[in-house]
Amino acid sequence: MNKVVASADEAVKDIPDNVTLMSGGFGLCGNPENLISALHRKGVKGLTIISNNCGTTELGLGVLLKNKQVKKMVSSYVGENKEFERQYLSGELEVELNPQGTLAERIRAGGAGIGGFFVRTGVGTEVAKGKEVRVIDGHEYVLESPLKADYAIVRAWKADAWGNLVFRKTARNFSPLMCMAAKVTIVEAEHIVPVGELEPDQVHVPSVYVKRVIQSSGLQKWIERRTVRPRPS
Repeated sequence: MNKVVASADEAVKDIPDNVTLMSGGFGLCGNPENLISALHRKGVKGLTIISNNCGTTELGLGVLLKNKQVKKMVSSYVGENKEFERQYLSGELEVELNPQGTLAERIRAGGAGIGGFFVRTGVGTEVAKGKEVRVIDGHEYVLESPLKADYAIVRAWKADAWGNLVFRKTARNFSPLMCMAAKVTIVEAEHIVPVGELEPDQVHVPSVYVKRVIQSSGLQKWIERRTVRPRPS
């Protein structure tokens, strides 16, 4: 039942080329930094990555993109990555953009076993092209499909050896949904605590959804865009 493994490299060693991978994070907040670095070292290629965005040009998932390890991104926002722009415009990268709420619900549907859902967001836009549109209560709705993955990598604040997880504040973002929607969920945790120490009512993801846990180390906790008020003269 002990799901703790020795290192990030050990945790991702069986991830092959050409898989679908979910990665937690919003901008750079809550990124699984150690696991991303391990995938970079491993050099796995042909990845289809489902994540809110693709980091920045030099940080987060951007390092995998820059190293030509990513085949396709399924995302909501991609505006902070110049290499993303270059690869997309040159035809090197496939991109599937989703409204942010739709992206979250597609992931949730994948984990909950829901075969699809109708949503008003995107009606009459590029998002709706090729999808079923149905009138419900006098309004048009677009049919969206669930998202699932072979693997998910996320960062938690606390985990126990069984894989029960607690996230901290906005670093939770998409991560609990991704844990449910992947066949194999790999977690790096800032703190690994003894089984029984986590208050059951505070657990965000139960251990049944988690396959492996590693201890985070050397986290940078990058800030995507730092904005400060100028000092008065």
